[in-house]
Amino acid sequence: MLGIVYAGQGSQRVGMGQDFYEKFDSFKQTIDGATNVVSKVTDMDVAKVSFEGPIEKLSETTYTQPAMVAFAIGVTKLLKEAGVEADYTCGLSLGEYSALYQAGALDEESILELIAKRGKYMAEASNGLDVKMAAVLGMDRDTVLECCDKANAEFKDEKIVQAANYNCPGQIVISGDAAAVDRASAYLKEAGAKRILPVKVSGPFHTRLMKPAGDKLAKEFENVDFKNDASKVIFNCLGRTKSENESVPELLEKQVQSSVYLEDSIKFMAEAGVDTFIEIGPGKSISKFINKTVSDVKVYSIDTVEDFENTLKELNA
Repeated sequence: MLGIVYAGQGSQRVGMGQDFYEKFDSFKQTIDGATNVVSKVTDMDVAKVSFEGPIEKLSETTYTQPAMVAFAIGVTKLLKEAGVEADYTCGLSLGEYSALYQAGALDEESILELIAKRGKYMAEASNGLDVKMAAVLGMDRDTVLECCDKANAEFKDEKIVQAANYNCPGQIVISGDAAAVDRASAYLKEAGAKRILPVKVSGPFHTRLMKPAGDKLAKEFENVDFKNDASKVIFNCLGRTKSENESVPELLEKQVQSSVYLEDSIKFMAEAGVDTFIEIGPGKSISKFINKTVSDVKVYSIDTVEDFENTLKELNA
């Protein structure tokens, strides 16, 4: 069984997708079409920002999210054209929208317009805030939560820090107000954390500071036609597939302001029988998370045309 996992914000790089754009007409059409959709929401030439940067601009939430999702849709189309379909799919944060496209729960135009608005709303929610995200290495979940709670209590919840991403065993990302993240980091170092590394994003993602973005997205979802075919999507805020009582719009609204359970999602897929994973997106961070989370699985990463062609050869073999 095949699982396809989509990379999230922070893995972007200048030049991502340019080799696909130059080689495959369908990929070029996807990127150019994305500009037509995204430009209704924000002033962005997806190809120009993705291929030319600069990295400071590409790393702004408003631009990162459409660029990453356009890349993911383009590669997904190429895989589908080659007959490669996922049995299960998920994505890290914004990658969840690409997973919904892979599953057929959202069409291309809807997902691009939504992700452009998502990026805009998340950037607006971050405006004026002094915030940080940091990856904590070598620490268990309970200790991370305890240290975050201590920091929040110290600031009487006027400044907050939360566990934002459970990436893999031994790597948890914390997020929130910079002062609270720094305080929690100090407690974590005292508790024995191996390292604490800054994450290159521009907002306090997956914390309650993103509630304004969640509220705006909820209104947008009222006008979106979500297809019923979301049964193979493992949702970020659940770490599993949704139940009949859970709706896609509600889960996406919750996702932007809640923890991402990527480790749990990977375990869920492996326990369901997935023995081959494909990561789609710049870099290979998700592949590393998969290898640290489950064993005895094959993992491929598609960042470049060479990666794509080698993955198809391996799958066909």
